[in-house]
Amino acid sequence: MTNLKVQLPESLYKQIEVLAARENISIEQLVAIALSAQVSAWMTKDYLEEKAKRGSWEKFQQILNKVPDIEPEEYDKL
Repeated sequence: MTNLKVQLPESLYKQIEVLAARENISIEQLVAIALSAQVSAWMTKDYLEEKAKRGSWEKFQQILNKVPDIEPEEYDKL
């Protein structure tokens, strides 16, 4: 484990404190979970943007044009 010293606004710290108590976990655990979730979201965004750069709108349209224009089966409707 690596220690990280950060300065937080008092209002944010109070929110973290309340959430950690409500979830019955330590403040350190809550911060690690929150940071992990945010890093994962950023990495996913970067991954999808990179994949999109390699994609082709024209090829996508060609594939969609192969899909028949019919009503879905009853069990497949929303």
